[in-house]
Amino acid sequence: MKTNASFPDPERICRVLTGWYDRHRRDLPWRDTRDPYAIWISEIMLQQTRVETVVPYFLRFLAKFPNCETLAQAPLGEVLKVWENLGYYTRVRNLHKAAGEIVERFGGQIPNRWEEILRLPGIGRYTAGAILSIAFGQGVIAVDGNVRRVISRLFAMEESVDDAATQKRIEEWVATLIPKRDPGRFNQALMELGAVCCTPKTPACPTCPLQEECRARKLGLTHRLPLRGKKKAIPHREVVAAVIRDENGRLLIVQRPVRGLLGSLWKFPGGILDPEELPAEGLARIVRTEMGIEIGVGSFLAAVKHAYTHFRITLTAFSCTLQKGVPAGAPWRWAEPGELEELPFSKADRLIARLVSPTTSH
Repeated sequence: MKTNASFPDPERICRVLTGWYDRHRRDLPWRDTRDPYAIWISEIMLQQTRVETVVPYFLRFLAKFPNCETLAQAPLGEVLKVWENLGYYTRVRNLHKAAGEIVERFGGQIPNRWEEILRLPGIGRYTAGAILSIAFGQGVIAVDGNVRRVISRLFAMEESVDDAATQKRIEEWVATLIPKRDPGRFNQALMELGAVCCTPKTPACPTCPLQEECRARKLGLTHRLPLRGKKKAIPHREVVAAVIRDENGRLLIVQRPVRGLLGSLWKFPGGILDPEELPAEGLARIVRTEMGIEIGVGSFLAAVKHAYTHFRITLTAFSCTLQKGVPAGAPWRWAEPGELEELPFSKADRLIARLVSPTTSH
C-alpha cells in the first residue's frame, strides 16, 4: 500500500474517536438499545438510505412488528405496505424471510454466532459485524462505505476502495484498531465520523478528532480521496402503464412476481418498451403478454420520472380500455380507487395512482 506511514497508536485513536462520539453523536432511536432485533432492522433500513428518511420508518416498523415473531407471522403484503417508498424492496423481503428462519431455527432469538447470523437472508459481513458488536459486544469489525472513506483518508490510500484487495486491507486495519471493551461503540463512532465529519465531498477537517493522525489532510489529498473505479453510465428505460377501468370505475392492477425488482408490489399493467418501440404499440404488446388481454390504448394521462440504483425510468400512463379477453396470468384484481392506498405500490406507481384517482387520500 502507498501509505508511507507507520500505523497510528490504536489506543489513542480509539480513545479520541469514542470520546468525540460520546459528545457529538446524533440522537437516533436505535442508539438507545442493545436489542439485536431493533439494531438489525435499523442496519437493514440504513443500507443506501439517508438517516433522516429511515427514522420515521424505523419507529413505525417497530411499532407494527416489535419482534421476530410478529414480523414472521405478518403477511408479506402487510410488511411491504409499512416499508412502502423506503425503496430497495429486496431488503424487506429478506427481512421477512429471515424472521421466519429465526423463529423456526432459533426460537425467535437472533443468533449471536458469526457463521449462523451470516447465513440469514440479507445479512452480509457488515450487517453481521454491526449486530454482533453493538448488540452482543463482540470484538468484530463493521466496515461500510463511511468507514472505508475514513480509513482511506487516514492512511492516504492511493488505491481504489472498490478493489477487493484494498477492502481487505482496510478490514485488517480496522480489526487492529477495534478495542476489546465496547467494540460496538467504537464501530458506531467510526461510522458516525464518516457520516457527519469525514463526508465524501466537503469533509469538515477542522472539527475532525483524528485530524492530527490523518495523512490525507497533511498531504493535501482529502478532496481527492478515496479513489473510486470509473462509474458506468446509468441507462434510462421507458416504461408504460395501462390505466383500465371497468363499468364500475374500478382499476385493473396486477401484482409483480415475488422475485426481482419491486417483487410482490402492485402495479398497473405494463412494462418496459423495446428500443424504438412506439408507446401505444408497446403497451398493447406488453399487456397482451402479461395478462392475455387485448386493450385499446387511448390518451396520455401522466408521466413520472424515478431513479433506481443502476438505472432511471420514465413511467408514462395511458387511459386504456379492455377490448377482448379476461385477465389471466399473474395475480390481478379490480380495485376501488380508495383501495389503492391500502396496497403496497412502488413510488412511481403510487404517483400514477394518485394522479389518476383524485379521490385517493394522500
